[in-house]
Amino acid sequence: MTSTTDRTDRISRRQVDKFEERRRQLADAALQTLSELGYARTSLREIAQNSDFSHGVLHYYFRDKVELITYCVRQYKATCVLRYDSIAATAAEPGALAAAFGDGLAATLVSDALMHRLWYDLRSQSLFEESFRADVAEIDSSLERMIWRIVTAYSGLVGAPPSCTSAFAYAAFDGLFQQALLRHLSGSEDALDDLRAGARSLLPRLV
Repeated sequence: MTSTTDRTDRISRRQVDKFEERRRQLADAALQTLSELGYARTSLREIAQNSDFSHGVLHYYFRDKVELITYCVRQYKATCVLRYDSIAATAAEPGALAAAFGDGLAATLVSDALMHRLWYDLRSQSLFEESFRADVAEIDSSLERMIWRIVTAYSGLVGAPPSCTSAFAYAAFDGLFQQALLRHLSGSEDALDDLRAGARSLLPRLV
C-alpha cells in the first residue's frame, strides 16, 4: 500500500516538475518579445508569432498575458536577488562592498536593460490594473529585502547600525537605478558611471 502511494506521489511530482519546466521554457521564449514591446503592445498571440510555440500552447500553460508577464518578471528578479546576495556575503570591507554593489547595478543595467524596463512597466500598470498588484507587491518586497541585506552587511562591516528603514533604503536605490536606466536607454554616456558613483555615495549615508 505504501509503495503504491509513494509511486503515485513520485509520478505526480514528476508531472508537476515537467509542467513547471515547460512554463519556464515558454517564459524564456516570451521574454524577448515582452521586453521589446512592453505590456500594452504585447498579446499572447504576438508572443506566439515571435516564438516557436503556438498561441494554444501558451494559453494552456498561462491563463492570460497577466500571468505570463508576472511569471517572467518574478523569475528574472529572483535571479537578480541571488546575484546581490553573493556580493553581500563575500565583501570583506565597506569600500569593497559599496564598489561591488555599484558595479553589479551597472552590469545588470547594461546586460538586462530591457528586462528592467519591463519590470518598471509592469509596476506602473499595477497602478491601473488590480490583477497585477499582489504580484508586484511581492516582487517589490523581495527587492526591498535584498537591498536591506546589502545595507545591513555594510552596517556590520562599519560597526554602526543603519540610520534608515528598509523601505527608505529601497526607495533611494530604486530611484537611483530607475533614473540611470532611463538615461542609459536615452543614450547617456555618463549613466553607468553616475550609477556606480551614486551607489558608492548613497550606501554610507544610510548607516
